[in-house]
This record gives sequence, C-alpha cells and structure tokens, in this order.
Amino acid sequence: MDRPLAISMGEPAGVGPDLALALYARRDELGLPSFCLFGQVDFLRQRAERLGLDLAIEAVLPADAEGCFPRALPVVHVDGLVPDKPGEVSPVSAGAVIRSIEDAVAATLTGECRGLVTAPIHKAALYNAGFKHPGHTEFLAELCATGGTPRLPVMMLAHGALRAVPVTIHVPIRDVPELLTKQLIVDTVRVLAQDLKRRFGVEHPRIGVAGLNPHAGEGGAIGREDLEIVGPAVAQLQFEKIGAEGPLPADTLFYPLHWSRYDAVVAMYHDQALIPIKTVAFEDAVNVTLGLPIVRTSPDHGTAFDLAGTGRASPASFLAAIRMADEMTASQ
Repeated sequence: MDRPLAISMGEPAGVGPDLALALYARRDELGLPSFCLFGQVDFLRQRAERLGLDLAIEAVLPADAEGCFPRALPVVHVDGLVPDKPGEVSPVSAGAVIRSIEDAVAATLTGECRGLVTAPIHKAALYNAGFKHPGHTEFLAELCATGGTPRLPVMMLAHGALRAVPVTIHVPIRDVPELLTKQLIVDTVRVLAQDLKRRFGVEHPRIGVAGLNPHAGEGGAIGREDLEIVGPAVAQLQFEKIGAEGPLPADTLFYPLHWSRYDAVVAMYHDQALIPIKTVAFEDAVNVTLGLPIVRTSPDHGTAFDLAGTGRASPASFLAAIRMADEMTASQ
C-alpha cells in the first residue's frame, strides 16, 4: 500500500482543522490521496460536529492510516487540551499544536508518511509554550536538522509554473540590507535549482533574480547592494552553470509574461516575493519548503479566525497543497 501524507492540525481556533475535515469529507469526489491528520481526536470530533460534517474519525498509527482512510479519517492522536472555540486563541492548546508539527515531521522523516502538509499556525499563541522561531519554515528546518546543524530552509510560493522565492524571510524590512549577502543568495539559489530538478522534474532550471532596489539599483545610483551583492552572486551562480539571470528590476520581473519565462523567480525579501504570487493566486498558491530531506507544503493563507467554525473558508489552497505534496512524492 502507498504511505499516507501527514497533515498537522494547525491552530485550533483557525480554519486549518476545518479545511482538513471538509476535504476528507469530499475525498471520493476530489480523488484525494490518503492522509492522516496529526491532532487531538476529541477536538477534531467536536469541530466536525460543529461544521455539520457526518464523518467517522479513528485514532490510528501512521502505518494503519492507508487502510483506515476509505472508512474514517485517520488521526494520529496528540495529547493535550484543545478547546473547540473558533476564533478564540487559547494558550492551553499551544503545546498540542507544537507536538502535532513535531510528530508529523518525525513520521515523515522515518518514512511512515511520504510527505507533510502543514495547516496554518498562529505564532504569537505558541511563544509562551517554547516556540522560538519566526515562522513554520525555520521550525521545520530545525526539526529536520542533522548533526545539530539546521538546513537552509528556502520558502517557495507556487501556483502552476509561477514560483517565487524570498532570500530573506520573516525579518523586519529595515534588517534586509544588512542580512543580504552574496553567500546567502548563492546558497538559496543552489537549493532552489537542486529542488526544481529533484522535486519538480525541471532538468535545466531558469531562475530570474530580482534586485533589491528600484530599477535594480541603476548601476549604483539607487543603492549599491545590487552592484556589490546581488550581481556578484548571480555571476558566481553562472560560473557554477546554474541558469540564473539578474539582478532584474522587480517591478517588471513579476509581470506575468516576464515571470513565465523563468522556472522560478528569486526576490530579496518576503513581501517582494509574496505580494505578486498572492495577487495572481490568492486562493490557489501553495507554500513549499525547499532544502529539507522531506517534502513539505502548506496552504498559502493564515488562520482566518473570522471564518473558523463557519464552513465558509475556501479549501482551494489547502487542496492545492495536498495535491502538490502528492505529486512531489509520487515516485517515492
């Protein structure tokens, strides 16, 4: 039998559990691959009832999920108190949220599950429970670390053939110029090129690299970072036979006609990459973490507290994340 995908529960007060439950209820209609949800069983049963979903839920081990999937939602139980209060963040559930991620990653690393889909979390609710990371991406890198050294996590937002990668991720905009180095750009693009080949079957990746400053700095007239950092990084990548071009002005690079010329575009900071992809595919884009020993995808939206428990949240991005994880692990 095929191994299941792992899905972490996410923030209980948000829409993540709702969408996982709703998609399972439509599994036959949508032709979904088997998955197991890592979460608190009683909470998930309560949320399903709140949503009016008539479905069976069984606590299982990952090895039993495939056989269980046709008749009941397989849940790998996570201990903890998780109140069913949509839109109301509770500190008591933070430990279960963190353990859900940890257990799902562990099962994927051991091969019990073939890929990981993470539901959105609310980081502020997790900090008092020991969460020390600026985001999901960095936490996953630590969990997948070997020899005590975290891998370089590379965030990619994807919608079909449109892919965007930020070099710096969850950092204040004022810190970006100081954090941006030639080595960081080179390392990021190396990971991207490797995973475009390994995970997406792109034999010779074409990668557009955006400049940091307006007009890519205009030869140093509008900031020197593109001349002294981004340009040399691209030159190094080209020397390594990686198909990178840049620095390119970001205001024209993300025009869809130009964007589509590349297998991926690399931007220098979070919003420079994410605003374009969310503009063209707000409900359908998928967050992918590259550079890990496991496949990880996630819906490209947050917890949407105002929609939690209502059944009105769109499942499009979550569905796309499941399908992409399935495609990326089909040959495993």
